[in-house]
Amino acid sequence: MTDLKELLDKTDLFVDQFVAPNAKKWELERQMPSEIFQQAAGFGLTGIIVPTELGGRDVGVVGLTRVLRKIAAADMACAFSLVVHNNLAAAIANSGNDHLKETFLPGLLSGDKVGAFLLTEPQGGSDAGAITTFASSGNGNKNNGFVLNGEKAWVSNGTHADVLSVYAQTGKGMLCLVVAAGSDGIVRSDPYSMLGGHGLGTCAFTFSNVQVPAGNVLVPEGEGLKAALAGIDIARINVAAMCCGMLEASLAYVIEFARNRQFKGRAITDMQGIQWRLADIATDLAAADALLAQAARSHDENGPVATLAAKAKKCATTITLRRLADCMQIMGAAGLQQEHPIARHFACAKIAEYLDGTTEIQNLVIARALLAE
Repeated sequence: MTDLKELLDKTDLFVDQFVAPNAKKWELERQMPSEIFQQAAGFGLTGIIVPTELGGRDVGVVGLTRVLRKIAAADMACAFSLVVHNNLAAAIANSGNDHLKETFLPGLLSGDKVGAFLLTEPQGGSDAGAITTFASSGNGNKNNGFVLNGEKAWVSNGTHADVLSVYAQTGKGMLCLVVAAGSDGIVRSDPYSMLGGHGLGTCAFTFSNVQVPAGNVLVPEGEGLKAALAGIDIARINVAAMCCGMLEASLAYVIEFARNRQFKGRAITDMQGIQWRLADIATDLAAADALLAQAARSHDENGPVATLAAKAKKCATTITLRRLADCMQIMGAAGLQQEHPIARHFACAKIAEYLDGTTEIQNLVIARALLAE
């Protein structure tokens, strides 16, 4: 296992050198360059939870959340793009056959190839079990591979992706295939135009009679839904970490801003209303952090995860969106300006409410666990 402190120090360098100086530019240009993955690889940030014997850092989900928190403090879009990439690398390293490891893992770890996760579909939204993309056995024999048809939506990293993990139905349940994005029959849409977070590189894909070799099965038939939900649990913990990173950075930023903002000859930090609002932000951040830590620790200790992950994501996303609005209010109209990071974080916080299941889906997971008890 890699020393976590060393990796966190490298993360700080990566953020200082590449992310913080460019985050505003990336959003204004509505894209994040694909070269960022190669730059991240140079700091060991493309195989964070990949076993060390396969070239990764293997710091667990606790370590991953701490890395993502630092990156998201500068740019959540960059952080989320990297975690999508990291999760695919880890899935191939931990569950893939020798063919998948030899074919795709080196490029993902070097950052020369970009990974993406394709589960959501236009008609299904957060209902992972409702996907209709279909993988039929080639010539009726799965040893001949699969023929893939369907459409995927809201694909993070989609604009840059070279390696796709595609979840599809078969006659025997759901599976996951690893597909080269340049394969015949794949059409990539234009990037989505959104409120913010354009560094996510979000787009859609359509698959028309795409031939996929039998050796490209990552998760076998009938096990795809379970694997997807397990991956989503980790993703929810990661989203919570990124939200906490954005809110912590914004709180520090707005305190410094308020110290230098005058009203009738006094710094506005002298005003009780401002002080109490700052106290509310700090308290809510601590609460979200506690749930995040509990969920990440439970995962790494092989404890229950699903409900804890849902609570952590619900709490962090809800609090971050509300408290970032408070940060903007403290700044007045200046909080709307792109020269300050708060507006960019605010847009990403709203996006976070939809990533890996809406707040309503988290409520469903939590309520089911309560009623089962």
